[in-house]
Amino acid sequence: MRLGVLSDTHGLLRPEIFEVFRAVDHILHSGDVGKPEVLIALEAIAPVTAVYGNTDGPELRARLPQVAELELDGFPVVVTHGDQFGHPTPAALHEAFPKAEIIVYGHTHKSILELVDRTVTVINPGGAGHPRFGIPPSVGIMELEAGIPPRARIVTLRQLNSEESRAQR
Repeated sequence: MRLGVLSDTHGLLRPEIFEVFRAVDHILHSGDVGKPEVLIALEAIAPVTAVYGNTDGPELRARLPQVAELELDGFPVVVTHGDQFGHPTPAALHEAFPKAEIIVYGHTHKSILELVDRTVTVINPGGAGHPRFGIPPSVGIMELEAGIPPRARIVTLRQLNSEESRAQR
């Protein structure tokens, strides 16, 4: 199973995400979606599991959970924005969700891919929307296959020029 992983779109769904996610079987969005239209567009690619983030308004909070727990290809997965932990770390998330083998989070806009206890994969795909904190936008791709540890990578997205950026708002 191939997963597309993203976070912190803040209402901007970059065109290259459709190319990067073209062969995914499921999409995990770890919050700060921004607009429901982002989820509708992603659902045209593959089924989506999403959570709300700290900047999401009442409409998305009514539709999405703060934490999603699911099983994909035999792996227990947790998706959360992570803001409820302040500045989340992989170790703190593993402590909060000890049964998860895969933990996806966002909030920091800084991509991270880390193994905790040699078995738990923690991924923050970085911010996929407008760049913040001088960090380029990015998403993640994860491959799941029963019996072997998940394989994942971070994909850096191109910067939009100012005209493209205005058109996306």
